[in-house]
Amino acid sequence: MISVSSLPGHYLLPDWQPPVTIHSFCTTRFGGVSKPPFDQMNLGLNAGDEPQAVLKNRAILTRQLSSQPTWLKQVHGTEVSTPILRDALPLEPIVADAIVSDRPGEVLAILTADCMPVLFTTVAGDVIAAAHAGWKGLSGGVLENTVQAMLSLKPSLTPEAILVWMGPAIGPTAFEVGSDVLDAFSNQSESVLCDAFIPIPGRRGKYLASLEVLAADRLRSLGILSIARSGLCTYTDPQRFYSYRREGVTGRFASLIWIAP
Repeated sequence: MISVSSLPGHYLLPDWQPPVTIHSFCTTRFGGVSKPPFDQMNLGLNAGDEPQAVLKNRAILTRQLSSQPTWLKQVHGTEVSTPILRDALPLEPIVADAIVSDRPGEVLAILTADCMPVLFTTVAGDVIAAAHAGWKGLSGGVLENTVQAMLSLKPSLTPEAILVWMGPAIGPTAFEVGSDVLDAFSNQSESVLCDAFIPIPGRRGKYLASLEVLAADRLRSLGILSIARSGLCTYTDPQRFYSYRREGVTGRFASLIWIAP
């Protein structure tokens, strides 16, 4: 088991208060071998980088972990990978945008480059989850599905006993969207939409959107009260983070969580 104090300084520790059995961190661009425009620590195999460089980066990352991460094939959807599903198809790629576990030592990983990574743990530290929450998955219910999967793993669990951390993502000063994105969240309250979508002056049908506001409202509607926000913007921090919106061709960083074995 690693010690948090032993992590490289360029890794980010979530600003939340999980139980001592829970480990989590977020990688940045630093510490890997990929060449521009994927420099340095690209962990995404489908971003266009040399596969051998990505595999080397993943090997570097794994040295800080209790086991190989469980990587997902993310498709901007709402499917959740559960332990039962993974056991049934152990050799198949995991096509999902969220993952839950109650198994100590199993490392859950989410790759992002503007979408929001969301980590979950119970206050008892016995069930964890990670979700990829871009606007499509968020509006489609990926967070709701993730929480439901956690509750299914532990029938006695209540939403009030779940802690959440929302990681680095494109921020509300940079995430320009159209009316189609606003319409996708029409089931949320008018007050939330007013906070989450700020009209851009002189540009009809264009807004600056906040994934954090939208996600926090959905989590609160489920009964989750402990929600920590990183407040970090991938688009405006090119030194530390990849941003697909900013660069087009770019790498992916990872947000990871596991229960100490």
